[in-house]
Amino acid sequence: MNSPFAETILNGSLLLAVPVALLAGLVSFLSPCVLPLVPGYLGYVTGLSGVDLQKQRRGRMLVGIGLFVLGFSVIFVLLGGAFGQLGTLLTGPQNAWITQLLGVLVIIMGIVFMGGFAWFQRDAKIHAKPPAGLWGAPLLGLTFGLGWAPCIGPTYSAVQLLSMSGGSSAAKGALLAFVYSLGLGVPFLLIALAVRRGMGVMSFFRTHRLAIQRVGGGILILLGILMATGVWGHWVTGLQYWFQTDVKLPI
Repeated sequence: MNSPFAETILNGSLLLAVPVALLAGLVSFLSPCVLPLVPGYLGYVTGLSGVDLQKQRRGRMLVGIGLFVLGFSVIFVLLGGAFGQLGTLLTGPQNAWITQLLGVLVIIMGIVFMGGFAWFQRDAKIHAKPPAGLWGAPLLGLTFGLGWAPCIGPTYSAVQLLSMSGGSSAAKGALLAFVYSLGLGVPFLLIALAVRRGMGVMSFFRTHRLAIQRVGGGILILLGILMATGVWGHWVTGLQYWFQTDVKLPI
């Protein structure tokens, strides 16, 4: 009898969606909504002043940022699982047209990421601020995950819409949300490990923020086109067939 875990991991839709989710998280981090605020997040979640940050107190910064990342990852994964479970009620062979509709929505999210649709360009955040320092770091992460920013909301929404393509489940939605959180959170941790060098890298991406926004939006639009035209579904079916015929799952 085949292992359900192995079958899930080798699912064609996941093999295509996981790299996209990881890239979406990275693009969100490099976006104008997040990257310029990284120094502020570093100081807030650690309770350190600018002088302390320059002295590279890595241990405290790593713990603070780790708790911050954990906070928003919990929110994203829970929402992803709920969204994936909802998708089980909507998707299926009899509702193939829904994938096309999801593709159109992903295209819209790509346009929003690039600055289109002014209504979506407004932030929606919880304004209650937790205490600065390590104790408030996970709470700040929770509020970060619960808000809407025009550079994070579209990419995360696109990942969850993607999770409904090729068969939806709570586990699939949660997994893709976790991978998205890695793409968004790991750069925070890397900068906490090497503050001065990280700040230099950040200045490069800030200079090219418009190009990043266009590339990120273009990726989402391309993904939406693939879903809407059925190409994504054909790729998923092809990968599933390849694994069924050429890869032996553990028993």
